[in-house]
Amino acid sequence: MTMTKEQQRKRRHDRVRAKVAGTEARPRLAIFKSNTRLIAQLINDDKGITIAAISSDKEKGKTPRERAEAGAVTIAKAAQVKGVKAVVFDRGGFQYKGTVKAFADAVRAAGLDF
Repeated sequence: MTMTKEQQRKRRHDRVRAKVAGTEARPRLAIFKSNTRLIAQLINDDKGITIAAISSDKEKGKTPRERAEAGAVTIAKAAQVKGVKAVVFDRGGFQYKGTVKAFADAVRAAGLDF
C-alpha cells in the first residue's frame, strides 16, 4: 500500500509527538508548513490550550523564508509577553531544513530557548 505525502508526514509527526509534549513551563512550539505559509502555535498540552499563534502570511517579506523569520520574531515576542522563556520544538513531521530551520534559528535568536 502506498501512502500519500500527507499520510507520510502525519506518520512522521505522530513519531515526533510521541516524544514531545508541552507543559506550563515549556510549551510546545508546533509548526505547520504549506507551500505558501508557515503557521506556528505555542501549545500547553497539559491544559489543552493555545498560548499564542502566528501565520507567516501576515508578515512582511518577499520569500516564504523571510516571512517565516519575521513570524519567528513575532511569536517569540508574544511568548515573552506571556512569560514563556523556553519551549520544546515540534517540527510537525517536516524535515529540519530550509524554512523550518530558518524559523527555528530565528526563534532562538529572538530569545526563546530550545
